[in-house]
This record gives sequence, C-alpha cells and structure tokens, in this order.
Amino acid sequence: MDPAIGNLVMILCFVIGSGLMILEAFMPGFGVAGIFGVVLEIAALVLTWMNHGITAALIALFAVLLLIGLVVWLSYRSAMNGRLSRSPLILKNRESAESKASPEKWLNKKGTAITPLRPVGMVEIDGKRLNATSTGAFLAKGTAVTVIGREGGQLQVQPVSGK
Repeated sequence: MDPAIGNLVMILCFVIGSGLMILEAFMPGFGVAGIFGVVLEIAALVLTWMNHGITAALIALFAVLLLIGLVVWLSYRSAMNGRLSRSPLILKNRESAESKASPEKWLNKKGTAITPLRPVGMVEIDGKRLNATSTGAFLAKGTAVTVIGREGGQLQVQPVSGK
C-alpha cells in the first residue's frame, strides 16, 4: 500500500472514530456509534503500528486516551452546569426542597403522576415535583393521585378513584 494512502486511511479512522466517540458521549447508553468509534480507533492504532512502528503507535494511543478523557470531562462539565444541563437529554426530575421541610402540608392534596410509579416515581402537586410511592400496583404517567401519607423520604399516594 502506498504510504500516503495508508496515512490517509489511518487519519480518517482516527478522525471518524473520535467523532463517533464524541457523539456517543452525548447519547444515552453505549450503542452503535460508540462501538464503531472504538473499532475505528483500534484500526487507526494498528495501522499506525504497522506503518510507523511501536513508538508512534504508543504516542497515538496516548493521544486517543487524552482525547477520550477530554471528551468525558467536557461532557460531565456541560451536563452539570453548561449548555448540556439545559438540554432535554439531562433528566431534571429533582424533588422540591419544600416537600422535605413540611411533609404534612401535602396530606390529602391531589396531583398528577409525571413519571410512572412502579411503585416509586415522581408526582406534581401544586406545581412542585415530589418523590412518591404508590400504595398499590403500577400507576401510569398522567394518573390523578391523592397524597395519603409519608413513608421515609417519599409521599405515599393512591389513585384518586381508589379508596
């Protein structure tokens, strides 16, 4: 193989693999993009080793690991307080601090399940998101609920029609 073509293939594997791994960092789970990204990075490292020797391959490996670390750090930083934190990719079902301060305030209040309760989930009451557990079986998202008590750190709820 012509050295120029070998280097071009090696560089393309590195760039496309890096792009796929960066894309995977912003997608939930470990899927096709991440697998192909890792395969292309390994292919780039093998091509580097075959064309330029073990020293160049180790330097390329260090560069790949540095890139992965940078991507993970940037993703984490963005997810905590950057642009990604305002994205719908990041779940924001946090319980209101107000619910922990005065649990009896919520007794007999009516609300809606904003996540499925299996038996634990989130409900919205008076515009506040609260952790809740159902007294019975599964409650679907959107079910009207009533607070009947508190157990541990969660409100106990039951469907409005269930007594």
